[in-house]
Amino acid sequence: MPEKHLFEYAVIRVVPCVEREEFINVGVILYCASQGFLKTIYHLPEERLRALNPDLDITELQERLRAFERICAGWSQGGAIGQLPVASRFRWLTATRSTVVQTSAVHPGLCTDPNETLQKLYTKLVL
Repeated sequence: MPEKHLFEYAVIRVVPCVEREEFINVGVILYCASQGFLKTIYHLPEERLRALNPDLDITELQERLRAFERICAGWSQGGAIGQLPVASRFRWLTATRSTVVQTSAVHPGLCTDPNETLQKLYTKLVL
């Protein structure tokens, strides 16, 4: 039987109008300490987002989500946060915020392949 690894994940949400607190799930971020894995996957459904806020800046949203990717990857373009240890990057990205891009509460689970689990969560919770 393959070894199971503890992982944590959060759903990435876009809140087009923070005052109304409506949101659309657009991605997932997954962290697996034992595998040194931290990755995000996302998609912006522009039509759905514009239905909630026609003035939403999609280009700005795309840049914010690209920042998630850069920080997860630990690239120098991820700035000071991107240079932190993997666990600290995950905690920073999933910290509670009152902005247009937010994350859900962090949830744990067990997996054999974190990348496969990320894809399954994305399909189930976003698509």
